[in-house]
Amino acid sequence: MDVGNGLVYVSVKAVGDATRHLHGMEAGSTVGVRGPFGNSFTESRGRVLLVAGGTGTAPLLFLAKQLSAKTERLSFVEGAKTKDELLFFRELRGICNEKTLTTTTEDGTYGLQCLVTEPLAKLLDTEKFDMIYTCGPEVMVKKIFDLTEARKMPLEASLERLMRCGIGLCGSCVIGKYRVCRDGPVFTAAQLREVKDELGISKLGFDGSRIPF
Repeated sequence: MDVGNGLVYVSVKAVGDATRHLHGMEAGSTVGVRGPFGNSFTESRGRVLLVAGGTGTAPLLFLAKQLSAKTERLSFVEGAKTKDELLFFRELRGICNEKTLTTTTEDGTYGLQCLVTEPLAKLLDTEKFDMIYTCGPEVMVKKIFDLTEARKMPLEASLERLMRCGIGLCGSCVIGKYRVCRDGPVFTAAQLREVKDELGISKLGFDGSRIPF
């Protein structure tokens, strides 16, 4: 994320060998960076809603900062397993207010005790949004896709799948006819309709076999 003065910070969760190694590095260490790859969210100027689950908050926080001064109304729903896993909560409170920021935790340690998708049905039924953005676990994205499709609302979703090459060659991140690293990671509702039989249901593993979520 660009924080000004030529500085950028990146959020990394320790989930595998490479990311655990990054967490073990000391300040001042050198890290190589490739990119940028893929596409990005498109900016909407009307009433927008952002829905983040877990580490999906990181890219949506950056988007929220870009949109905050340009939109008519910006609402944000953030969910995590516990209070300690609610990322960038202070920054979000600086962008949104109590009426436009909804927080959920699965264990009830902060905000509503439920999945992040549960407050959405009521919110989508009571407010009209010109665009909905989401990023998080694919099962969550699938639920949000179903909710927005039923209400004929626009959606852009950033997907996360196993990515090895990052340039569309290896096929490890394939969903339907798309390679998430090259054709995404952001997909429109129209594109998600094309892969709805796979979205949130299965993905490719390290050995290329299809595994369920």
